[in-house]
Amino acid sequence: MSPMCMYSSHDGFATDFHLVHTGQYALRGVGLIMMEAAAVAPEGRITPNCLGIWKDEHVEKLEQITRFAHTNHASIGIQLAHAGRKASTNAPWLIKVHGANADEEHGGWPNDLIGPSPVPFSDRSWMPAEMTIEQITSIQREFALAAGRARRANFDVLELHGAHGYLIHSFLSPISNRRTDAYGGSFDNRIRFLVETVRSVRTQWPINRPLFVRLSMTDWVEPSGDIPTGGWTEEESIELAKVLAQEQVDLIDCSTSGSSPLQKIPLELGYQVPFAHAVKRNVPQMLSAAVGLITTAKQANSIIESKHADLVFIARALLREPNFVLDAARQLDAFAQYPHQYERGRSKPKHSFI
Repeated sequence: MSPMCMYSSHDGFATDFHLVHTGQYALRGVGLIMMEAAAVAPEGRITPNCLGIWKDEHVEKLEQITRFAHTNHASIGIQLAHAGRKASTNAPWLIKVHGANADEEHGGWPNDLIGPSPVPFSDRSWMPAEMTIEQITSIQREFALAAGRARRANFDVLELHGAHGYLIHSFLSPISNRRTDAYGGSFDNRIRFLVETVRSVRTQWPINRPLFVRLSMTDWVEPSGDIPTGGWTEEESIELAKVLAQEQVDLIDCSTSGSSPLQKIPLELGYQVPFAHAVKRNVPQMLSAAVGLITTAKQANSIIESKHADLVFIARALLREPNFVLDAARQLDAFAQYPHQYERGRSKPKHSFI
């Protein structure tokens, strides 16, 4: 299951909603459940209602969730994130009430946004402050401390959110990174923040536990006189994957977009699968995951069987159909383990224990 924001936390704490929401997938055959983006700092939340992992008190409820998943034979991971210049917005269902941006009256922090450069996402977004070197170092330390909390909460997998225009991605893309120091300009400089963050995280995250990085493989923005490449490109993503393979990253989770409202996304079923395939072809030492408009069991199975990706993340289809995996097993005539309490509900007698 792909990480998906639920906007159901207070002060970053997971709640009973998260236990029930996440737990249902542990009961329904999902092999790896990725919890939503957890902010490594309070100002790194997308909304005031987003999950956090910036303080030790967050660990207790998260550990309850991982314990339930493990009891039901599911693996579980968590995504570490900092929203950067796209922070302090409102949950989707509050936008019509309060607007897209969360001001101080509604729990936001418009004066505390940070990014590589003072470049807002759009002309209607909050203006971020350019990060100092001290702030860069501090945020990298927050990622490492959050990784330690994820370890203590007994997560099996950790993913760094380097996509969708959030802080890590905003360092990668020349759309949002206009720096002239060691963290901006050249390819090597723009990837520096992520590479250093990975190294910091690995000091707290054991080598025997997988580390994923989600990337926006392209910004989907047309070239311009200002930015000849249009933004972050597929070619740069492939080169970055080669670097990350040497930094003890195990898998690239291949998404796209999020850096600019000028993006033009060619939406169709499986439209991001070619990027996962490109990683497999060009970086054989790195695993890749496909995500995005993967909606049926046959489609997901075809991606794996054709070796276009090593792993498939299912997102909104699982929100619509919580039994997606168990139904997929039936459709593909494959075995999926039901919880013992649910076994008598299995529809195919040849796979039934009761």
